[in-house]
Amino acid sequence: MADEQQGDAPDGGRGARPRKVRSRRAKVLRAVALTVAGLLLAGAGVAGYAYWKWNSNIRSVDIDSQLGSARPSAPGNGSFNVLVLGSDSRSGANGALAGGATDGTARSDTAMVVHVDQSHSAATVVSIPRDTLVNRPACTAPSGAAVPAAAGAMYNSAFEVGGAACAVKTTEQLTGLRMNHYVEIDFAGFAAFVNAIGGATVTTTVDIHDQDSGLNLKAGTTHLDGDQALAFVRTRHGVGDGSDLGRIELQKQMVKSIISQVDSIGLLTNPVKLYSVGDTLTKAITTDSQLASVSALTGLGEELKGIGTDHLTMVTLPVVTAPSDPNRVVAQQPQAGQVWSALRADQPVPASIVSSQPVNPADPAASAGAPATAAATHS
Repeated sequence: MADEQQGDAPDGGRGARPRKVRSRRAKVLRAVALTVAGLLLAGAGVAGYAYWKWNSNIRSVDIDSQLGSARPSAPGNGSFNVLVLGSDSRSGANGALAGGATDGTARSDTAMVVHVDQSHSAATVVSIPRDTLVNRPACTAPSGAAVPAAAGAMYNSAFEVGGAACAVKTTEQLTGLRMNHYVEIDFAGFAAFVNAIGGATVTTTVDIHDQDSGLNLKAGTTHLDGDQALAFVRTRHGVGDGSDLGRIELQKQMVKSIISQVDSIGLLTNPVKLYSVGDTLTKAITTDSQLASVSALTGLGEELKGIGTDHLTMVTLPVVTAPSDPNRVVAQQPQAGQVWSALRADQPVPASIVSSQPVNPADPAASAGAPATAAATHS
């Protein structure tokens, strides 16, 4: 999810803090991206009112009409790509949860490219660090205003200045991959989703106290409600070395917890719970126009239902500290190029990149300074 209150501004400015550069960003929105369709698939047989209600809940953006044909070619072998964004908007209900400025702007503090392979039996999730400096293309803002191209702009600024379509266009330029679909969720949507599924259980081996996110946990196993889960995935200073690394690893744990919780609540045998979760989830997301219906999400669920955790690979785009700014990063070459080349060819990310991921800083081995080997496993 997004940063704690007073997060970094798109091109420097408020709240900029040095952070340790690590190549790992496994975001909790992976759970939404890969379970939303499954939940709605279960709901496809519910009463017509629920179907209509859920359809009316979903917000959408017509990405295709805004971007036109000047885009990478769509995969022709059956594989496809989904851009998943987490918005740090403080507007509406988000302000009470997140704090910070409520000026109506929002950035994409979570960004993941989900690549589903040709057989729809495996997926790769590549997280793009929010502060990666990129060459942002010219875009058109939702208001219709022209947004000029910018060299060396923060990746997450594309969403702020040009909305979803600009974020998609920037991602396609960076990756060379066509984004077939788009899914977005914000603070309030995430917290509401966790509440709807009955919370999430996490285990930590150290106490976590972060006044920025509001998280206070004793070491051990704790069942969190939605607000606490949001604080958990936003916390950074309360664990490890205070870098994004700690937050990323906590988010990865939350992903596993959410998936386990969804599996445990028996949606198919509990119509009341099914309706509650479906209603909450469809209210929480914004999608591209092609995906903005229960039937379309059901179809996506059919395509994803064969992908288990053993067939999901999560990596962060390899980055290094930007020469121009120690608080920013740039893609590390040739590794970053190898990631995108592999996905364009519908091949696995090189094992050397997968195996370079760090362990959870709340893990005893990590606390003892053990080498980063555990994260090479699928999660």
